[in-house]
Parts: sequence; C-alpha cells; structure tokens
Amino acid sequence: MTVRIVRLGSERLPGEGLRIGTVRRPPLKSARAALASGTDREWRGFVRRYRAEMKRPDNRALLDTLAALSHTADFSVGCYCADEARCHRSVLRELLAERGARLAQ
Repeated sequence: MTVRIVRLGSERLPGEGLRIGTVRRPPLKSARAALASGTDREWRGFVRRYRAEMKRPDNRALLDTLAALSHTADFSVGCYCADEARCHRSVLRELLAERGARLAQ
C-alpha cells in the first residue's frame, strides 16, 4: 500500500487508487507572483510559508491521517502544476515522508 504524488490530468498508473486533489492558491498575492517568476529565493520563501501553514493543528492532523492511510490503502494526491520541483506537492511529498508515509516512487 502506498501514496503516490501525481500531476492531476496525467495518465493513471496501475494500482494508483483514488486520486485526491490538493490544488491550492499560494496564501498571498506576492507568493503567487513568486511562483510565476520562479527565482530560487522566492521559491524558498514559499516553501517556508507553506511548511508553516501545514503546522497548524488541522493540517497536521490531515497529514498524519494521509500518512497512516498509506499503510493500508493505495491512493494518490496531486495538483495540476507541470513542474513538481516548483509545486507545493514536492513539499507535500517531504511532509508525508517525514510522517512515515509509504510513498511510491
């Protein structure tokens, strides 16, 4: 059993399971501009703010639930961004791994 981090709209893989969308808007207009311009400094700032956001109790509980579920079911989470390296789903992958999630490669 695993969780996959995927690009929504991509071809499904065998055994992928249910897809859960994590599409989001950056929390601030300036963050949206940072992602569009894509400098390393702006990306690091976005990652720092996203990680802080995910430390809120409700978000921590959700991450813990997804990590636990990855040990008993196959499912996927993702969004539409073309480049995972500049997408919050890359950070989500790290956060789930830090919680012991079983991640598909």
